[in-house]
Amino acid sequence: MKRLSVLLALIASPAFAASGPFFSLRNTDFVVLISFLVFIGILLYFKVPSIIGKLLDKRAEGIRNDLAEARRLREEAQEIYASYERRQREVSVQADEIVANAKREATLQAEKAKEDLKVSIARRLKAAEEQIAGAESDAVRAVRDRAVQVAVAAAAEILQQQGTAADRSAGIDKAIDDVARRLN
Repeated sequence: MKRLSVLLALIASPAFAASGPFFSLRNTDFVVLISFLVFIGILLYFKVPSIIGKLLDKRAEGIRNDLAEARRLREEAQEIYASYERRQREVSVQADEIVANAKREATLQAEKAKEDLKVSIARRLKAAEEQIAGAESDAVRAVRDRAVQVAVAAAAEILQQQGTAADRSAGIDKAIDDVARRLN
């Protein structure tokens, strides 16, 4: 049974579908062949293959242009990237220089502050020494004044005990002159 179905399938193949002679309009294979040849003829008459070729060439040219543009953009991007890397290195160097300058400035400012502090301390010490010298001078003057007062009082007392009024006046005048000479 299987052999019979295989045999019938081979007999019913598309080549045997048409009946009659091949070059007849009643043969579907011949009609399909003529239609196909007419279709190919129409395509050739209207130059469809050259139009398709031109479209394909145009598309290929567009793809080439796109590839060239992509290469150009890639090179431009690489240049920009290199530029940014250079700028980044320059900025890094500038930042290092700024930090180094800031450290130098800080060191200089610290040294200047130390010097200013030394000068201020020296100035204050000098002012204190001057105040001490002034106070010492005032104390010496006060002691002299007090000594003069005591000496004058002592001299006056001694003169009262020793002599007459005229002698006392002359002695007082002499003692005043003597004290005045010593003070100046």
